[in-house]
Amino acid sequence: MDIVQTLSPSGTPDSTEARRHIDAERASRRVFFGISAVVFAASMAVTIVGCTSMSSMGGMPMPGGWTMSMTWMRMPGQSWAGAAASFVGMWVVMMKAMMLPSFTPILWRYRQAVMVDAVACGRERRVGGLLMIVGTGYFFIWLLYGIGIFVLGVMVAALEMRMPMLARSVPLLSAAVVVVAGLLQFTPWKARHLACCRHAPGSGRSIRADAATAWKHGVRLAMHCSACTAGLTAVLLVMGVMDLRAMTVVSFAMTVERLAPNGRRVARMVGVVLLGVGLSMGVHAR
Repeated sequence: MDIVQTLSPSGTPDSTEARRHIDAERASRRVFFGISAVVFAASMAVTIVGCTSMSSMGGMPMPGGWTMSMTWMRMPGQSWAGAAASFVGMWVVMMKAMMLPSFTPILWRYRQAVMVDAVACGRERRVGGLLMIVGTGYFFIWLLYGIGIFVLGVMVAALEMRMPMLARSVPLLSAAVVVVAGLLQFTPWKARHLACCRHAPGSGRSIRADAATAWKHGVRLAMHCSACTAGLTAVLLVMGVMDLRAMTVVSFAMTVERLAPNGRRVARMVGVVLLGVGLSMGVHAR
């Protein structure tokens, strides 16, 4: 936390003014993390209700001994547009629940970085709005991914129902996805995007306090974070996108590797676990 200290005309520290700045900073921090906690709790509650409701619908038994989730199917009387809207809405809420634990500290660092320019330009009161713009840009990218995932999921589900041979190979293909996700954890590509997620917006960096810059910052951060978590997101999809247990485990892995002191080592440990799980799935799929 930055401690701002002003000097009186005589050159001695003005302790009263400094204390006022410290108290204001502490209050802002409490409000920021308090609001974030409320949003996280609300997102988690909606996610739990949605996933529980989806699980209660069961699934469709498929050749190969697995069950297809109803996520990729329309409910009776539902249009494809309605099914897509339902999935994407649930996806965005779920992403908030999964990403907020690691996104919130990054957003706070953005606030500190943008405050320098905001104070210089007399725009301190706009900082709260800029935080909302960053968050909107960030989750807008995840919304776009949700649309793409739904379209892809529906297409794959249709092929699996029409091609029994493909359906029988799904357990083995799922195992291959988990293995590839595990290998991805060891790559320089993963390390680069993980570093961007962990250290954004950069130590000691000042950011312009305007809406366009805030939007670009949120979008750019989401691009790095989605690339960093691509493997784990793929694991969630093959394990069950609306499965609470899978979501909890994947969310925990995403959060720890981005917040732990040695994130790259954690990412490699996650990779080892994924390789073990994938190989075990492959053996049982034979």
